Amino acid sequence: MDMLWNGWGDPARATPLPDTVSGLLRDLLGVAPRGAAALPLEEIGVPTSPLDATVRRALEGAVGDRPDRVRTDAETRLRHTRGKSTPDLLRMRTGDTADTPAAVVLPDDHDQVLAVLAACVRHRLALVPFGGGTSVVGGLAPEGGSATAGFVALDLRHMNRLLDLDEVSRTATLQPGLRAPEAEALLAERGYTLGHFPQSYEWATIGGFAATRSSGQASAGYGRFDEMVLGLTLATPEGTLDTGRAPRSAAGPDLRQLVLGSEGAFGVITSVTVRVRPLPRVRRYEGWRFASFDAGAAALRRLAQDGPRPTVLRLSDETETLIGLAQPDAIGASLRRQDAGCLAVVGFEGTEEDTAHRREGAAAVLGACGGTFAGEEPGERWAHGRYSAPYLRDSLLDAGALAETLETATYWSRVPALYTAVRDALTGTLTEAGTPPLVMCHISHVYENGASLYFTVVSAQGEDAVAHWTRAKHAANEAILAAGGTITHHHGVGTDHRDWYVREAGALGVRALDAVKRSLDPAGVLSPGVLLPGNGPRTSAHPHP
Repeated sequence: MDMLWNGWGDPARATPLPDTVSGLLRDLLGVAPRGAAALPLEEIGVPTSPLDATVRRALEGAVGDRPDRVRTDAETRLRHTRGKSTPDLLRMRTGDTADTPAAVVLPDDHDQVLAVLAACVRHRLALVPFGGGTSVVGGLAPEGGSATAGFVALDLRHMNRLLDLDEVSRTATLQPGLRAPEAEALLAERGYTLGHFPQSYEWATIGGFAATRSSGQASAGYGRFDEMVLGLTLATPEGTLDTGRAPRSAAGPDLRQLVLGSEGAFGVITSVTVRVRPLPRVRRYEGWRFASFDAGAAALRRLAQDGPRPTVLRLSDETETLIGLAQPDAIGASLRRQDAGCLAVVGFEGTEEDTAHRREGAAAVLGACGGTFAGEEPGERWAHGRYSAPYLRDSLLDAGALAETLETATYWSRVPALYTAVRDALTGTLTEAGTPPLVMCHISHVYENGASLYFTVVSAQGEDAVAHWTRAKHAANEAILAAGGTITHHHGVGTDHRDWYVREAGALGVRALDAVKRSLDPAGVLSPGVLLPGNGPRTSAHPHP
């Protein structure tokens, strides 16, 4: 099943906002329905594909002379247009098809990916890898593709197998187009789990997790995805790059780190070897309340640094707790109960004995830090609705609200200042524009030395919702860099964060990465403008000075 083309996920799960929430938006933020509904799929005008016959034959030859694996029909191309950020969806809803690919190519294996890349180099045709289509940072809309041919979306859905499971080493080798639920199902048949459950879990793919350094909601226990990766295979226009002969090595710089987070700019990931763990026998989620965000953050820091560390550890600020966004399927319920303070969700997975031991130890720490046990209901409710927030975002857009998220991370000592700086930037920019926002935040990923901050913003859309959000987002980006945060913790760079990533990496760092880009993709066909500045396919395949 394909994802909703102009929204998130399964079309059957799209539901309107409850009247209580619509009233809340109207009373607090002045949100009102915008009038015209989103255009239906059949009314979207998609220009004819600019792909000429010669190029099409070359692409068909690359995928085994299968014409059905090179698709240029309007609906397929439309479904591969952009990702799932709020600006992406707003543009799609109004029929903006400026970033529609010229073709969608569906390879079967690594060798076919290499052949497609070679065809793109010969014909100076840009290419963007496409997994689940869940990018929220402009990662699927390249800049500067060939003016005559456009670009190709390389859909990896047919590369969706579990290639190997080494139960002695507890490793699994997976193809990149395998969606997360399918990967978990295949591993569960053998008694294992990857333990990677980001909010995009239902639709995102293994290759996308690696390409963007994804971080799942159980990262406190299982780690980030880049920590799970032991090896990768990368198809590039210059050949194949294999990384990861052992779990750790002192043999020079770790080339895996060049591939992880490369977002399709250096090559196409065609297999990923990850460590796996036994399926947990027990899963327990519970709630704790703190008087303030600072108090809750101090408690999370204690657990992250001194243990025992839970599997899931997250903390909503006062506003997010009041609205109930920590439990999206019960949005607004906290307002009726007049709950105060901040809600932390604490989860434990593992054996019965280990889970009981860690729960007892964590409870002692949380209580000593001023936390009050709120029972299992808040935690279980969070677990039940953990993937529903993107659907809520769609419903908010339908109701005329602007709703979007952004995230960052920093060291524990800088968390309070970063939190304040981003909130002030968002609130000030949107209020000045006449649409005062509701800004909510939570900590969802913790480390011994720091944590992530994940912000949700809701306001009226204004006259031009895309421009409206762009101004606010740019202000937040500036605040993040000024306060010492990273421009992205797990969403990725794409094109939206690129200019700030360049500043974060520094001139010398960008030169080093650009040298890698030119070594692996000298013709510049891979994801132009994503991650690094680029102007599309180059006239010379080897443009070194």
